[in-house]
Amino acid sequence: MTDGNETQKTPRNSSTKIILSAALAGIVAGAVAVYVMERPSGNIVGQSNPSDQCALKADAAKKIDGAAVGAVAAMRGADTPQSMSALSFTAPDGKPARLSDFKGKTLLVNLWATWCVPCREEMPALDALETKKGGDDFKVVAINIDTGDDTKPKAFLSEIGVKSLELYRDPSMGVFNDLKRKNLAFGLPVTMLVDKEGCQIAAMNGPADWSSDDAARFVDAARGL
Repeated sequence: MTDGNETQKTPRNSSTKIILSAALAGIVAGAVAVYVMERPSGNIVGQSNPSDQCALKADAAKKIDGAAVGAVAAMRGADTPQSMSALSFTAPDGKPARLSDFKGKTLLVNLWATWCVPCREEMPALDALETKKGGDDFKVVAINIDTGDDTKPKAFLSEIGVKSLELYRDPSMGVFNDLKRKNLAFGLPVTMLVDKEGCQIAAMNGPADWSSDDAARFVDAARGL
């Protein structure tokens, strides 16, 4: 990761503070033994057609890789884009949800936990991005992976004054483990750019200042894919 450019600050946050937290992300990841790499196992639920279609989007991944600069320079385009449509978790209303439910929207999918310090530092910036850019064609889907009930994540989001992010959850950590098997998740936070057809176009491990102008331009480029 680069040290980023000095960009606008967020409440209780800044690019410098977030990027310095990336080092701690590695420590946290090591503590929970999530650095073990596994051989990719194909599609998450064995679907072949969506993955085949996504594999044809290497040019889009290369384009978005070039748009990731400054505060979001750690976001890297996928060598082989793959389908994320089958990723499943719990919606804010407690009902089952999948990424395929958001078909037609470009998504920034972020996995986080209350015990992950860099995640906590990053959340206000993600909330600011959703406030600024969220709409019919773009959404930040922040998936909390705390085990147990939703008491802690709800309290944390209330404490920091989140205005726009919704609380998606996966207390089983199944989403993280699926991404780990795909060699996309090595620690927390982990963030993916998913296009309108559910294809993972880019990903990064570690925090970023998503409230920055660099992030806004990155999202604009992603929406145009």
